[in-house]
Amino acid sequence: MTMTSNSFDNLNLIPQIRKAVAEEGYETPTPIQSRAIPVVLDGKDLFGIAQTGTGKTAAFAIPILQRLSIEGGHERGRRVIKALICTPTRELAIQIGESFSAYGRHTGIRNTVIYGGVGQLPQTDALKRGVDVLIATPGRLLDLIGQGYIKLETVSIFVLDEADRMLDMGFIHDIRKIMDKLPKKRQTLLFSATMPPDIVSLASAYLINPSRVEVTPQATPVEVIEQSVYFVEKNDKRHLLAHILKDEAVVSALVFTRTKHGADRVVKDLQRAGVNAQAIHGNKSQNARQRALGDFKSGHTRVLVATDIAARGIDINELSHVINFDIPEVPETYVHRIGRTGRAGLSGIALTFCDADERAYLRDIQKLIGRALPVVEDHPYRSTVPLTNMEPRREERRPERRPEKRNEREPRRERQQRPRHEPKKESKRDQPRHEPKKEQPRSEPKPEPKPEPKPVQGPERRRDDRRPRPHGPRPKDDRPFGKQKRDGLPRVG
Repeated sequence: MTMTSNSFDNLNLIPQIRKAVAEEGYETPTPIQSRAIPVVLDGKDLFGIAQTGTGKTAAFAIPILQRLSIEGGHERGRRVIKALICTPTRELAIQIGESFSAYGRHTGIRNTVIYGGVGQLPQTDALKRGVDVLIATPGRLLDLIGQGYIKLETVSIFVLDEADRMLDMGFIHDIRKIMDKLPKKRQTLLFSATMPPDIVSLASAYLINPSRVEVTPQATPVEVIEQSVYFVEKNDKRHLLAHILKDEAVVSALVFTRTKHGADRVVKDLQRAGVNAQAIHGNKSQNARQRALGDFKSGHTRVLVATDIAARGIDINELSHVINFDIPEVPETYVHRIGRTGRAGLSGIALTFCDADERAYLRDIQKLIGRALPVVEDHPYRSTVPLTNMEPRREERRPERRPEKRNEREPRRERQQRPRHEPKKESKRDQPRHEPKKEQPRSEPKPEPKPEPKPVQGPERRRDDRRPRPHGPRPKDDRPFGKQKRDGLPRVG
């Protein structure tokens, strides 16, 4: 049984890491950290289930740094990859790299981050210099493996972070290729916010007698987050957002939209209203995304508008508000979105805008979290659609029965009371318009005349009895102009 600890001093950490953790301002480990760190230090496989924002990065980064520091080998000779962390998004990979640099600043462990969307020359140069910890996204990792820049024969610790997000983004085949290239003897750590059946099968296939650590119920939002919903018309959402951002209590806000173009439209509307905002989504270049994220973290930008690609890849300390401009279609995505605030035990506020077409999604979210969201009615853009009009989803609607056709001339009750043996009256259409003619007596048939005998003809000539045609070419016509007319004059032309 894994013992929990109320202080980092009780986790048997080396002085270098304890010093770095204290410099980061950490005093008490989170539940996932206090339960996962001892398991990783013992070298066992781990299946960790914890929602986003609970400190999962430190739960595997701190023990990995301590194990590599104790094993040594990085001080002398060329560095080789000993730990591999695979993550779905670029932003999350960069933040994990920053965490390893912060926790291991006094250990001498060197890490690097590789991801797609940028040139590979700086990444390959860092690999040539040698690294101990490699943080990578699946696509670029397989690309550099194919080019011969990366070899995984020396990896002893493998971490698959945000495994459920990996499956949602279609990386399952890449993950299997990567895991097949790893040594059979290794320590595998798998972390996921949810536990669908595919994740369970993946864990059973690649983990050996893993210790399961589940700190919170599946897909349950953090209790410290204050959640509320605004019922508003679709065209008034941008006005409501600008109205809310006028409040100075909104120190920083992360706004989620459903589409990339929707994020750009929200940024333009906010800039017209005088609000400093930037967008981050898949169509932006990697440099633009990092610049926008850096400005938001530093406080230069007050509002960051993002799609769900950033739902699990943005780690911002003391984020005050998360605003769902568009309600997600998948209720679990709502939990991941609001988890950007209220991190590490801090409080946070999550606001949700709901129009008439999104009320079915709101009902699914409330069913998932097990409670109804408080409704904010004190705002100038309140929807006029009744709140009781919570239409079910299309697949849950029952088909309407067609009304039965009834005879307007004869009521149904009278038709049922009519006796069955009573013959029906003959309709006017079936009645003849005039009296039929009287049949006249048939006359006796006349005797047929005898056929006259056919005249006797001679025997019919057969084809081979005809006069044979002479062989050879036809005689040449010696006339000067071919055929002549009947008048004897030659035909011209």
